[in-house]
Amino acid sequence: MDKLATPVLISKESVAGLRFPAEAISRSREEQKILMDKLKDATTLGNIEHNKCRIIFSDDEGLKMVETTIWATGEKNIVLKHGMTIPIHRIVDVNIYAG
Repeated sequence: MDKLATPVLISKESVAGLRFPAEAISRSREEQKILMDKLKDATTLGNIEHNKCRIIFSDDEGLKMVETTIWATGEKNIVLKHGMTIPIHRIVDVNIYAG
């Protein structure tokens, strides 16, 4: 995957209609740990402070980005509002911001 490609900004409501390949995005164990730490931080801050984050991920069409709150982080998926999920193995990065 081209990590330098510009992700397409989509609405959080659009996530429900996306298809995610089964293969994981290639990353080292250290990169996976950093991503999981970011996801847990984003979940905590989203639930306590109502901070939003930018989630960059790849579906079957390419890089996408959504700006929203993460409600829960599990072993395999993150949960957004209305029960929409994004598989962790397809997430490229997460950036937390206030507001």
